[in-house]
Amino acid sequence: MDNKELLTEGSIRRKLILFALNIFLGNLFQQLYNTADSVIVGNFLGHNALAAVSSSGNLIFLTVGLFVGISMGAGVVISNFVGAKAKEQVSLAVHSTIALGILSSAILTIVGITCAPLVLRLMNTPESVLPNSITYFRIYFAGSFGFVMYNTFMGILRAAGDSKHPLYYLIVSSILNIVLDIVFIAGLGFGVGAAALATAISQLFSALLAFNRLHKIDADYKIEFRKIKLDRLMTRKIIQYGVPSGLQNSVMSLSNVVIQSYINTFGEFAMAGIGAYGKIEGFIFIPITSFSMAITTFVGQNLGAQEYDRIKKGIRFGLLCVTTSSLVLGAIMMISAPTLISLFDSHPEVIAFGTERAHIVSMFFALCGFTHIMAAVLRGSGKPSTALMVFLVCWCVMRIVIITVLGPIVNSLMLTHWTYPATWLMSAVTFFVIYKRMDLTKAHI
Repeated sequence: MDNKELLTEGSIRRKLILFALNIFLGNLFQQLYNTADSVIVGNFLGHNALAAVSSSGNLIFLTVGLFVGISMGAGVVISNFVGAKAKEQVSLAVHSTIALGILSSAILTIVGITCAPLVLRLMNTPESVLPNSITYFRIYFAGSFGFVMYNTFMGILRAAGDSKHPLYYLIVSSILNIVLDIVFIAGLGFGVGAAALATAISQLFSALLAFNRLHKIDADYKIEFRKIKLDRLMTRKIIQYGVPSGLQNSVMSLSNVVIQSYINTFGEFAMAGIGAYGKIEGFIFIPITSFSMAITTFVGQNLGAQEYDRIKKGIRFGLLCVTTSSLVLGAIMMISAPTLISLFDSHPEVIAFGTERAHIVSMFFALCGFTHIMAAVLRGSGKPSTALMVFLVCWCVMRIVIITVLGPIVNSLMLTHWTYPATWLMSAVTFFVIYKRMDLTKAHI
């Protein structure tokens, strides 16, 4: 293992910044091509098609969240073995993860394509938007193999301390996605399904690039075809840490689906405006998710190396970086929201709905950032179930209760806007109490 990739040695600030920076740039390009879908769809196909893409986003992440979480759990296991320099265990974990990814992609394809119409109707998707939503959803999930394996291979590389090559592959994938969007929609005049097809093709291409790297590299985590199989004990360990992380993603998305269903009752302009805001918000969350992913790997590797003081210093630095970036980017969002949302759709009602959401939610991004860093610490220290329970209660149950109970009474989108800061505050306070009581010397994977 190349010591340059290990997070257990050297300057904590330098290692974390460089690792998180590569993830940040990768997530930035990924968000760019996700946003390109919406910008191109909104400008060339109109607000109806934009509403279809926007309404599908939360539902897609609800469905894939479990499988993405399994990849995250595998990353925690692999990073811990990397930190402990357990060569055979690293190899066993990597090949079990890949076999599990192949199986997961097959399940996801069947479930996504089959259940699309039923679930979209349960979400109160307007009939005018429904056909486009079903088309987008089904084509996206037809490409599940590329999406799942893309996350699997990237997770392996990052768990080993390599955030550089995933960045390269994401840049190539993002450029390909945008080019295909322009060719399919702006050039050939295809419908909303072409945006999903462009994403599926670009993710598959990125997965192939990552696989090529892992297959040819001379390292403990090298992929060998003959070793790809589900080892019973290792697969159980991966699922043990991956399922809670996956359920965490799913319960977060479930609450968002319920909120999206409520938003859908206010019509196409509300769906398009808040959907456009959601794409912009995705950029705000990039520093949060980047440092969270870096902290998870950092904690996992250093826990394997039993560097407990180093873990605490890394957590403090991660919190400082996330808090600062959240405050700065929140202020920028407050000022520039109308201009940014108009890039997606220039209709006044669309801009008004999106701006209203931005002016409320953007003041509280730091609370969300603190929550994600604390959840990353728990995942990296082998306690994903604790993080799951906090998200389940604070972000899922409370949001659903608020919308279900107060929604019919208030009948206002303002309720959805304030629901997010309120539940961020609840989770931040809960995680703070849990962290103060943690003893990292007793954590293990």
